[in-house]
Amino acid sequence: PQPNTLGTRVLIAYEKGFLVLWDVSEDHAIAVRGYGDLHMKGQVTGAQTHASEDQIDNVDENEEEREICSLCWASRGGSTVAVGYITGDILLWDMTAVSSRQGKQTDVSSNVVKLQLASGSRRLPVIVLHWSAGSAKDTTKGGKLFVYGGDDMGSEEVLTVLSLESSNGLESVRCASRVDLKLDGSFADMILIPDTGVPDKIRTSALFILTNPGQLNFYDGGALFSARKSEEEYAQPEAQKFPVVVPTIDPSITVTDMYSLTGREHPSISLKKFCARQIVAPPISGNMKWPLTGGVPSEMSLKEDHAVERIYVAGYQDGSVRIWDATFPILMPMFVLDAKVPDVILDGANASVSSLAFCSLNMTFAVGTTSGLVRMYKLQENSGDSSFHFVSGSKQEVHAVHHGRGFHCNIAFMASNSPVRSLRFTSSGEALAVGYQNGQVAMFDASQLSVMFSVDCTSGTNSPVVSVSNYSIGASAAKAGPPQKEIATSAKFPTDVVLSLSKDARLTVVDSTSGLIINSLLLDEKQSSALLMYVIIDGASDEEQAQLPEDKLPCQSQTGKEEHVLDQKQVHGAETNKKNASLHPQSGGSDSLLLVCFEDVVLLFSLASMIQGSNKHLHKTKLTKKCCWSAIFKNKDDKACGLILFYQTGIIELR
Repeated sequence: PQPNTLGTRVLIAYEKGFLVLWDVSEDHAIAVRGYGDLHMKGQVTGAQTHASEDQIDNVDENEEEREICSLCWASRGGSTVAVGYITGDILLWDMTAVSSRQGKQTDVSSNVVKLQLASGSRRLPVIVLHWSAGSAKDTTKGGKLFVYGGDDMGSEEVLTVLSLESSNGLESVRCASRVDLKLDGSFADMILIPDTGVPDKIRTSALFILTNPGQLNFYDGGALFSARKSEEEYAQPEAQKFPVVVPTIDPSITVTDMYSLTGREHPSISLKKFCARQIVAPPISGNMKWPLTGGVPSEMSLKEDHAVERIYVAGYQDGSVRIWDATFPILMPMFVLDAKVPDVILDGANASVSSLAFCSLNMTFAVGTTSGLVRMYKLQENSGDSSFHFVSGSKQEVHAVHHGRGFHCNIAFMASNSPVRSLRFTSSGEALAVGYQNGQVAMFDASQLSVMFSVDCTSGTNSPVVSVSNYSIGASAAKAGPPQKEIATSAKFPTDVVLSLSKDARLTVVDSTSGLIINSLLLDEKQSSALLMYVIIDGASDEEQAQLPEDKLPCQSQTGKEEHVLDQKQVHGAETNKKNASLHPQSGGSDSLLLVCFEDVVLLFSLASMIQGSNKHLHKTKLTKKCCWSAIFKNKDDKACGLILFYQTGIIELR
């Protein structure tokens, strides 16, 4: 709509570059403008005031390259419109002159002004145009034109701000100044926040620029629109980073996870002592408040005595770790775990975080990095003098350090220079299993401050370990069927084992005490893209497990359109599995299961059979799309009840 016309006049832009100002109430064109007019007259500053319908229809096909990419009104009263073209040109059109369909062509060079940001022959399309009026005293004399595009191909990404002034209509328009705001990423969007203190909200109080991947920059309108005295005295406006709850690119986030603290009342109280409830956002000039809040906290989350039931943890490229209270939907920042240890030099301490693990039983937190270093933290109150232990192979170093208030690293292990890919605590929290990029698996004993073992689990292929898990055979034997009880009572098998899954689909069973390899088997010879594995103890019932292959692990797709249909051979196999499940406890019953996710298939195994060396799966589900991540979710009884699959196409499935 044209300003100040109460919606009776609208500006219509056509694909081939024509502009028509249409009066809705009178049902006719008020003005017609077009880039093609300039081309036919061989001018860059002239245009027609009027054009017939035949002229519009008979424009040369070559003029399609002059298509309009963006436009905005460039005056308070709607007399001027700024139009950006695919050629990189910007034209200011005067829309006040009336066009007559029967009139003669006249020279109207005063009706258009061309703005050119660069002189190159190949320029970027002008894809964004925004206008802000100038002085509050006389907003008809000019303003600021915000432009993205128009520069030479390959030039630095900037948002250009042109200060336009006019003393007597479009003929006297001149560009008083140009400011290029540098972007810290590729441009995504921008918005001007109007000044509510000015009539009609025609002036801008703030500018927000959104860049990829998700960085929001703020510019104060006062600094952006201040008078420019000279080149020497002028200072480039500085952007302020918009305060975010979870930083993603400054520093860059590398890994995240969420952990439950349900039933851990005392540790929850300890965590709350260090919870930074109110994070002070950086001030804005003029005592302005940030216009966005990121969400409204619930009333329960503001109570000081509420228990911390869940924590959200993120690891970063600079080696730091941040923890939030995730009890409620609005995350509350709690504290930051620094990668450095006071007065101790650790090689690779600032390396990027690659894996996380947490044990709520003793509130121990483990951080794995790309340098192979594994740091451990006790999330318990500790201040003053304490000791720091560095364990590397058979060596151990002890350092006396002085910590301030908060949580600090008290142990660091180094068993390999290869990046850490997976971490998993034992049920007691005293030992930690570690999987490395080079296929090594190590076990650290935090209570004894020792590296229990380090073993190659890939048979020399050096395939990366994508997942490790600990499993207690003795603890599960009481609930399991005869095959698993047989394993628990056999001297051949240890009480506790470590399961290692490598990217090439090799599962290795390791004695968690001695490091001896009990079994190593290839789960699927056709697979080379293993993602994750999950140990399911006392999961679904016999009937539920037997029915899984019939629906390919019943799916609720995000698209809601895809249906998984099994052929007759698969249905026959499902019925056979159902019969076997009632005859052989290892095919179901209360045996523990192992779920392994690949890029294009999901396999379900009996864990007891696998420990004995069998790689025969109970169920196999083929995926129609490439999977990139998966996770198990549990019900209120802490039993596995479903699987989440994330596909490379962006689709999420719940099965």
